[in-house]
Amino acid sequence: MFYETETNRHGLAHDPFKAIVAPRPIGWIGTRGRDGSVNLSPYSFFNTVSDRPKIVMFSSSGRKDSLKNAEETGVFTASFVGFDLVEKVNLSSVVVPYGVSEFEIAGLTPVEGRLVSAPFVGEAVAALECRVTEVHTLKTLEGGASDSHAVFGQVVGIHINESVIRNGRFDVALARPVARMGYMDFAEQAPVFEMFRPEAPKKL
Repeated sequence: MFYETETNRHGLAHDPFKAIVAPRPIGWIGTRGRDGSVNLSPYSFFNTVSDRPKIVMFSSSGRKDSLKNAEETGVFTASFVGFDLVEKVNLSSVVVPYGVSEFEIAGLTPVEGRLVSAPFVGEAVAALECRVTEVHTLKTLEGGASDSHAVFGQVVGIHINESVIRNGRFDVALARPVARMGYMDFAEQAPVFEMFRPEAPKKL
């Protein structure tokens, strides 16, 4: 089958786009508002985009609370989503008025960042402290503004629970990361296997 996205006439029961671009890591974004309120929201449009410097990105469809707080304060955190916390992640996705704490709704512990004034999930096995470097409103082919906004942040601090460190590595098999698969589908990233990059042939 083939369809053009301008009309989106795919003939399926649900739009397959986000299921095709999968798996996607979940950014569990923690922020604090200027009024002191805290916010915690999961974003499936999330990933690392650079290692030098370490930069992550999350994209907000609409001007949600995480975007507002990150823009106003210049900081955010990203907590690791492991399989043992998936129910808490889901609880934190509830739509509530600005200023209501999803940490409290989900029964999670907000821990203040050491380098940024934003909370992360105390129960998570890892968390990133980030300072905003750029915020972009994404554009359409025609150059118009969309309702999606990408927030880029440089990682300035990393927390890791020693329970997931084995043989000098952050062991993803122990951490059991969860990914978004499209629709309402999620998956645990298992089993884990290694695959090494091949050496270049001696003669091209």
